[in-house]
Amino acid sequence: MKKENRVKDNKEFQQIFKQGKSFANRQLVLYYRKKTDQKHFRVGLSVGKKIGNAVMRNRIKRLLRQAFLDLKDQVKSEYDIIIIARNPTKNMDYFEIKKSLIHLLSKQKLMK
Repeated sequence: MKKENRVKDNKEFQQIFKQGKSFANRQLVLYYRKKTDQKHFRVGLSVGKKIGNAVMRNRIKRLLRQAFLDLKDQVKSEYDIIIIARNPTKNMDYFEIKKSLIHLLSKQKLMK
């Protein structure tokens, strides 16, 4: 995922948490905020230390990034999105994570 498609700054994370909306399922938590002046959506990922060691956390982040890459043409472009992984994600494969992500995005009407 390209750098312009990522939310990296802590201030931006906090703004999305405070001003945005949230939705969750058993595996993932979704925070999102509309920004009308953007040409493409941006994604921030968070995987806490309770989920596992660094190898496990990085694996989950890789799978989430790949899922967003596959869905980039379907996600509406004017949103900043933060995904927080919950504990069940450590036992999931790519297709299960992608299905869970699609569920969250479609429920909140963030897909075209």
